[in-house]
Amino acid sequence: MNNLSIGTIGSPALLSADYKRREAMMNQIGESRIDHLFIADHVSFHNGFGMDGLINAATLAAMNSDITIFLGVYLLALRHPVLVARQLSSLSHSAPGRIILGVGLGGEDRHEMEVCGVDPSKRGLKTNECLKALHCLLSGESCSHHCEFFSFEDALIKPAPDPAIPIVIGGRSGAAIRRTALYGDGWLGVWCSPERFADAIFEVQKIASEKGRQKDNWLHGLQIWVGFDDDKKKAREILSREMQKMYQIPFAAFEKYCPYGSPEEVAEYLIPYVKNGASVLNLKPCAVDDETEIEKVSEVCRLIRMEVE
Repeated sequence: MNNLSIGTIGSPALLSADYKRREAMMNQIGESRIDHLFIADHVSFHNGFGMDGLINAATLAAMNSDITIFLGVYLLALRHPVLVARQLSSLSHSAPGRIILGVGLGGEDRHEMEVCGVDPSKRGLKTNECLKALHCLLSGESCSHHCEFFSFEDALIKPAPDPAIPIVIGGRSGAAIRRTALYGDGWLGVWCSPERFADAIFEVQKIASEKGRQKDNWLHGLQIWVGFDDDKKKAREILSREMQKMYQIPFAAFEKYCPYGSPEEVAEYLIPYVKNGASVLNLKPCAVDDETEIEKVSEVCRLIRMEVE
């Protein structure tokens, strides 16, 4: 599987630590086996936590002239598609071919939707309309779009990204699978077994074919939290603490789908997903510090490639 890309998150330290540490971390990533960085997106998650995915993607892309940046996932329904298209055009102009747009619904904190003026119950419908509009806007052609959520006539965004920006759709539901088949270049799985992953991408490609979308270059991936320490009990403690802080839900709800321990144990957990069709792995690592996280993810990259390539 020569097109496998394994990435780690653009951590808060990589974005906001003092310049020398940020430079050292990016150099460590550049010298590692890590292929790409991914970055999350929230406007106002639990207790006001958040980060703007596109701004952070631009920052990371500027720090390394080679690495690809994967937005995983961008809450498209919280924005107007014309403005997003302009941001993506500008970002693509400075980092051509190095941006992947992952789109998701969010929803773990419904209040985040509400403060942005979005009805949580309609975020899926709005995401679909945004995706339709975005595809047209990123073509470089004049576009008009009218729906219950927004309306515009003769919008024109140039230059069109060249090469085109892949759009990968996240989500576990049947609606997310159908959304991927209709509007996406791939599916980004989360909280699922390798068997469910294989079934989902089969369904995506089946629906797409039935709707007349013929693609040979699907970009299916998995986004997953992982914990590292030589002491497996400590690895679990580090991972559970970080996940509970983020989601405000007991770790037991996630544990089945979140490996922890040594790089060997994490790689062994992930290899079946790659064998079942994942060409992208986004690893959100938790360890004693950021530098250790980079080191451990790099080792996971080595171990997975030894097995599957």
